Amino acid sequence: MRDGYEAAVLRVAAAIPAGRVLSYGDIADLLEGMGPRTVGRVMSRHGADVSWWRVLRSDGTVFGPLADRAAVEYEREGTPLVPPRDGARVTSPRVHMRRARWQPSPAELARLDEALAADGWWDADTSEQSRPVLSVADDGIEA
Repeated sequence: MRDGYEAAVLRVAAAIPAGRVLSYGDIADLLEGMGPRTVGRVMSRHGADVSWWRVLRSDGTVFGPLADRAAVEYEREGTPLVPPRDGARVTSPRVHMRRARWQPSPAELARLDEALAADGWWDADTSEQSRPVLSVADDGIEA
């Protein structure tokens, strides 16, 4: 694993605006060179340092014991949630990923890219043109 991966994950997590979310896989894709489980491990160890409820599973849920705390934050921030089906008992909030997923603007991506480069995440000898461009694709998940 590359040096500085924990700081890189936390930097991306901290950049997610209120009312928006990214999945573990989204962050792994943004940073390249790691998988969703690595992002989840970083968040489990250091997530209290950032708005942890904005980083969740690809199905729009958070780890079960944190669901009540996350629900409070989703309500406060106006995060879009999947409405429960008629008669269904809600045991855990589920974020509507298509509506809530953070789609960074070009300016936001550039700022995040610059910060990651300053942190040493991108190799110093990698030219700006060949450095990966951060983007978040709409994968069609409707959770």
